[in-house]
Amino acid sequence: MYYIVHFWDSIFAFLGSWSWPMLLTTFWFFFFIEVPRYYLFDLVIIVYRKMRWKYYLKKYQKAKLEFYHAMPFISILVPGKNEGKHIFKLVNSLREQTYKNFELIIVDDGSDDFTPQICRDLEKNGFIDRYLRNEINGGKASAANMGLYYAKGQYIVHLDADSSLDRDALEQILIPFYTDKQIKAVGATVKVRNQSHNLCTSLQALEYLETIMIGRMVTATLGIYRTISGAFGAFDTAMLRQVGGWDIGPGLDGDITQKIRKSGGEIGFAPKAICLTNVPTKFRLLTNQRLRWSKSLVRFRIRKHIDVLLPTQNFSFSNFFSNIENIIFNFLFDIIWLFYLINLLIQNQAFIIEIFFIKFCIMLVVGTLSFALVMWVSERKREEFPLISMVPFMVFYTGLYLRLVRIYAYLLEFFFFSSFRDPWNPSKSSRAIKEETIDSQKNRRKRYFRNVRRWFKKHTKF
Repeated sequence: MYYIVHFWDSIFAFLGSWSWPMLLTTFWFFFFIEVPRYYLFDLVIIVYRKMRWKYYLKKYQKAKLEFYHAMPFISILVPGKNEGKHIFKLVNSLREQTYKNFELIIVDDGSDDFTPQICRDLEKNGFIDRYLRNEINGGKASAANMGLYYAKGQYIVHLDADSSLDRDALEQILIPFYTDKQIKAVGATVKVRNQSHNLCTSLQALEYLETIMIGRMVTATLGIYRTISGAFGAFDTAMLRQVGGWDIGPGLDGDITQKIRKSGGEIGFAPKAICLTNVPTKFRLLTNQRLRWSKSLVRFRIRKHIDVLLPTQNFSFSNFFSNIENIIFNFLFDIIWLFYLINLLIQNQAFIIEIFFIKFCIMLVVGTLSFALVMWVSERKREEFPLISMVPFMVFYTGLYLRLVRIYAYLLEFFFFSSFRDPWNPSKSSRAIKEETIDSQKNRRKRYFRNVRRWFKKHTKF
């Protein structure tokens, strides 16, 4: 009891010696970077959408009529390895869809379990339209491109085998194609199916609501939506073939989205197209997943697609802001945050417990307001409201754990090309694409310095 009373006495004494300028100076990173970008910005855009709900409803209803008038034939593409245990559940989910004009293509990427027997049996009984198999594992991109080759649909819906959809999800993800003819790919709202399994999955469930449901609604409204989840996404088939399909990952979801944007296609978002997916149940598995995801920012945004930041002939402001926003807030500011944290620890050793407690309380208040915004938008309020108990833990989950994982991933990829050794892909494919990437970087540097020399020769007398 004595220690509790002493702790609160020290907190109140510390607060009594503070002023607003000191508070803002100590927590400048939170107040001037995190709050404007991740809280106020989201709030403004969501309020804007709510105020214009009649406009969005009218646009949606008109597109829905056009969609049902066209009734496009679509190809549902499911690539994967050792996914036999999920296939039957996925097939049943698709048979219950309100939209029926589709073919289902399963691509088995060298499975060594019972997947071939299950899929061949389902194909024989008419549950699967086409079953394709790579005898040697070539990676998810290879499997997806194989399915793309055989697809007959006007649009392709890409699914992970462990995904399950709301009954109207197929039509919901296709309707945005009819709101704007320039839209060539559409993302969906991905939520966590196993959210109640343990603390790890519950934290991810709330994270998905904030970053996918809210975050992608915001970026889509601004025209800078940059990653269509592989769990559930729709693509114009002609555009997919035009850009050459999927390239070797990890990070192929963001890569294919960027390729479409660079080719002139716009990216839509279907908030009512709901997909449920399973997430890692252990923090060790979650860390490996996020390391893989975060490395793709360096691999694709900073290396492969750095040209969208340069004033080339095909320069686009929407592509520029889509990439630069990602690089600044998810790469540069994470690195700055690390130095900010280290400096905070060094400069305030005597009061570090008090400072972190105050920061926790501030983030708890802001996190609760953010959860209220999620509930305002969510169509599953009753099922998702219990996640409010995760708000205190999110302070550490998103504010510390995920940041440290991302920074570690950036360093591994930036200096050591770590993603090319990821077991997620066959080593032979990764080695080939690494050599191609390094050669491309060398050629890009040579072109850059050549242009610099030409400029100096043209503009100087020396």
